[in-house]
Amino acid sequence: MRASSPSRSSRVLGVKPVTVSVEVPNSTHQVYEFLEVLGNHEAFMDHFMLDWQLSGPRQGVGSKANVRVKATAEKDWTDVEIVEADSGRRLVEATIGGARAKRRTRGTYLLEALPDGGTRITFELEFLEMPTAERLMGPINRAYVKRVNRKAIRRLAARLTAS
Repeated sequence: MRASSPSRSSRVLGVKPVTVSVEVPNSTHQVYEFLEVLGNHEAFMDHFMLDWQLSGPRQGVGSKANVRVKATAEKDWTDVEIVEADSGRRLVEATIGGARAKRRTRGTYLLEALPDGGTRITFELEFLEMPTAERLMGPINRAYVKRVNRKAIRRLAARLTAS
């Protein structure tokens, strides 16, 4: 029996994380300040997350949003919460949603300073728990999630460079 790393053991078996990245001319400080305000995420994620309702603090750990995920065709809502923050470097969001709240993910934004003063933004989404039907459709779900997150990070980049 092979031992697995702690982060690997917390993921849904057989469903790899989705990772997307982009480079922007903004400093890591500017990018972090924008991402730390959960309400700012609606502007670059509203192509698949709808009807945002914010609660908790405006920014940082404890900021929450309740959203509908467009693709699921469910009336269920998904809760998003910033659960970890490492100023200027990293933000972690936990989500729980789906039918009977059986879908859990963890999204991590990593910010890396570039030599020219810009920032590489990497977003990784890990699948922690999901209903059996979704787990069986893992590759299809993963492809969809990769596509919408690739679009989201491009929209984030456009938003940051426009400001």
